[in-house]
Amino acid sequence: MRAQDSATGSGTIAVDAGTEGTEGTETSPTPALDAAPHTTEASAPNLPPHTAQAPARRGTLLAALGVVAFSLTFPSTAWGLESFGPWSLVALRSTLAALIAGGFLLAVRAPVPARRHWGGLAVVAGGVVIGFPLLTTLALQTSTTSHAAVVVGLLPLTTAVLGSLRTGERPSRTFWVAALAGAAVVIGFTVQQSGGALTSGDLYLFGALLVCAAGYTEGGRLARVMPGWQVIGWALILCLPLAVAGSAVAVPLEPVHLTAHGVLGLVWVAAGSTFFGLYVWYKGMAEIGVPRASQLQLAQPLLTLAWSFLLLGEEVSAAAPLAAVAVLVCIAATQRTGRRGRAAPRSAGETGPVRS
Repeated sequence: MRAQDSATGSGTIAVDAGTEGTEGTETSPTPALDAAPHTTEASAPNLPPHTAQAPARRGTLLAALGVVAFSLTFPSTAWGLESFGPWSLVALRSTLAALIAGGFLLAVRAPVPARRHWGGLAVVAGGVVIGFPLLTTLALQTSTTSHAAVVVGLLPLTTAVLGSLRTGERPSRTFWVAALAGAAVVIGFTVQQSGGALTSGDLYLFGALLVCAAGYTEGGRLARVMPGWQVIGWALILCLPLAVAGSAVAVPLEPVHLTAHGVLGLVWVAAGSTFFGLYVWYKGMAEIGVPRASQLQLAQPLLTLAWSFLLLGEEVSAAAPLAAVAVLVCIAATQRTGRRGRAAPRSAGETGPVRS
């Protein structure tokens, strides 16, 4: 994702070497950019229909690609655990993803983020770079991927709630009814798939739910003021010292048995889930808003179940198609509903969505 903006007093956005979306360093206001209209959902009704709909469609597509990438996370983690211990897998995953992000940041000569954004980056790092991977990896030692999908079933609703509180967006009642119905379908389906039994990993899963929702919400907010890939890029860089130290400690202490599945699992959770998935996810979230993007994740548990069947050989009941149809109906309903209020005013120096 893209590197964040560096601190400026003017809060303008400078375009350097064709790279959009990074705030320049100590530069005078740029009237042409300041005057340019931002294509947000709130301002879209003032634009021609085809112009207003394009960002929403693009944002939905990008967020959906992120969901597909995320849906492979649990099966890939299960593969990775064939070769690495849970602490080693998480530390190596974060290290590799940070190196990839660092390479991209250096390639575009991205400026260091503004000081006011580092707090938000820390939330993203703690939630989606360290917290969620670590807690779900620990949970998957005793839980199946089907059971772990319960977390993903609750994540869209949790993210929408936190997003509304954090950004001031107010989804309509229809949105909430559809979201709650979709969450109920997903939870009921995944619990039924796991036999309704709770495991010792449930505390890890619920903890992962909360920290990931917080990270998604803060990342979505930051993606409105800087390129989305730089949000996750700098969050990964922030975690790099801890990830390297964790790798140095965990790898010698935990058994390592390299297999093709184990290596592929590690590569995917690092490059696919952590970098590419979050890159397109935050870009899409900046286009269509946190609540609407979060509801696309209602499809993630069902996708995870499909991957679990195809890649891990786990059994999936005949109820899956019915649940899939019900969830897709709920998703369609959430995507068609509007918001009753604008987002909360941005802080000084923040501007509209930044494309990349």
